[in-house]
Amino acid sequence: MRFAGKRAVVTGGASGIGHATALRLVREGAQVLIGDIDEAAGREIAETSNGRIRFQRCNVCEAGEIEALITAADAAGGIDVLFNNAGAGGARAKIDEITPDEWDFTQDLLLRSVALGIRYAAPLMAARGGGAIVNTASIAALQTGAAPTAYSVAKAGVLHLTHLAAADLAQHKIRVNAVCPGFITTNIFTSAMEIDGGARDQANTAIAGIAAAAQPVQRAGSPDDIAAAVAYLASDDAAFVTGTHIVVDGGMTLGPRHSWDPNVPSLFAMLEAFKK
Repeated sequence: MRFAGKRAVVTGGASGIGHATALRLVREGAQVLIGDIDEAAGREIAETSNGRIRFQRCNVCEAGEIEALITAADAAGGIDVLFNNAGAGGARAKIDEITPDEWDFTQDLLLRSVALGIRYAAPLMAARGGGAIVNTASIAALQTGAAPTAYSVAKAGVLHLTHLAAADLAQHKIRVNAVCPGFITTNIFTSAMEIDGGARDQANTAIAGIAAAAQPVQRAGSPDDIAAAVAYLASDDAAFVTGTHIVVDGGMTLGPRHSWDPNVPSLFAMLEAFKK
């Protein structure tokens, strides 16, 4: 019960990684306030949580709604943990095609929202004597080809913001870390492509199959995999950990496929054929 007596805020908590993390924190003793734009799902989660989860609508593209969520959590007993997680795929256009509005929307959704979550929570955490903040970045922050340009730039910003905020807030005993998910089976891909209904389930099944073959760990990643990493970073088990990130990607970022797949020859293996 690492979070017994503690209170947490999770943005984007009505589905996917946010939902899994809220449930994980509750199982370990926390009281959780989730914020999301999906009011129906959020309220259902709260109603079935035996009072351990509360819901408040929060559009993280609106500064006032982020502040209201943080203020509500503080008024209900304080904030010990903040998980800045809300997000979506954002604009898919390439850099030579994206519009200014598409760019701004994606940065607001994925980067500005994290900065403001930290901004509003940090003074309240400091007044309580400290706390832990975890931000959702991505392997797209570490390499090309993992996501669209605007998304990848925003997530790289989240990663660097994590480093800077950890330095800024250390004096207040607030730790700040990030988690970098890889190929995780949530609805982020189908939502970005506007795939709905039964086709969404079929697409998610196909995505899971692709993910299982895309990295050394031969299964698709799940929201629970990320929730476990977040729970660690937010807990006292990570009391000596700040300003860093955990990559949870099944090994996808290990390198070229030949570095881990024995069925794919490396350059040196191919050159063996030319030896006399």
